[in-house]
Amino acid sequence: MLNVILVTLKGVFRDRVFLGIAVLLVLFLFIPSAASLSMRQVTELSITLSLSLISFILLLLAVFLGATSIWRDMERRYTYSVLSLPVNRSFYLFGRFWGLALFLILTSTVLGAVTCLVIKVASGIYPPDRPIMWGYLALAIIFATLKYILLIAVAITLSTVSTSFFLPIFGTICIFIAGGITQQVYEYLNSSAVQATISPFFKMAATVVYYLLPNLTGFDLKVNAIYSIAPDPRGLYLTFAYFLAYTSILLGCAALAFSRRELK
Repeated sequence: MLNVILVTLKGVFRDRVFLGIAVLLVLFLFIPSAASLSMRQVTELSITLSLSLISFILLLLAVFLGATSIWRDMERRYTYSVLSLPVNRSFYLFGRFWGLALFLILTSTVLGAVTCLVIKVASGIYPPDRPIMWGYLALAIIFATLKYILLIAVAITLSTVSTSFFLPIFGTICIFIAGGITQQVYEYLNSSAVQATISPFFKMAATVVYYLLPNLTGFDLKVNAIYSIAPDPRGLYLTFAYFLAYTSILLGCAALAFSRRELK
């Protein structure tokens, strides 16, 4: 599996994905100037813009790399060559996943370093009213990375049951959007204000969908990083455990589907 991970990493670098990331990195240079338009919260706006840009870049990488990796291998018939070797299909799939996850971790590390530099510059020009908690900023980037690694698992799972890249790409985007609002919808449907206005069947169906879709709300620590609010340690542990459990289940389903898939 280590060889598949290395081949995946080499493939990503060979495709010059980092050139696209380098182009987007230029946008970080404009963040201090754009944040200065806020006369009172320049540092807070710098943190907001930096974390949003990191999320955007990681989302693009997770969706397009995760959705096209397996599909492209099968289109180019690389899969047949690899699987003709004594390589288990599950190990091949897991190697692809961990190769992409490792690339995402490397990318978020570089983006995190650039973000710290940008915020340091912005806070030096416009000193903030409250101290910057760099640990909370690091936690926000780490959990954002975990969220998009989970999204890679979603994209790879959809790739194992699809014959084109449309379902993995658009399916992953839809699940990402839905996963960001499921918690709010669940709390709204269970609030006392709407309890008497919805049917039990609709509520049960919404609850099933809530538990099936990934809940991505817990991975968002932007507010903690922006306003230096200490995150709840228990919530962080639960979110990390949720990440491990949900990703493992997804990869298990993907391995089962891929092992049964007929490769022509």
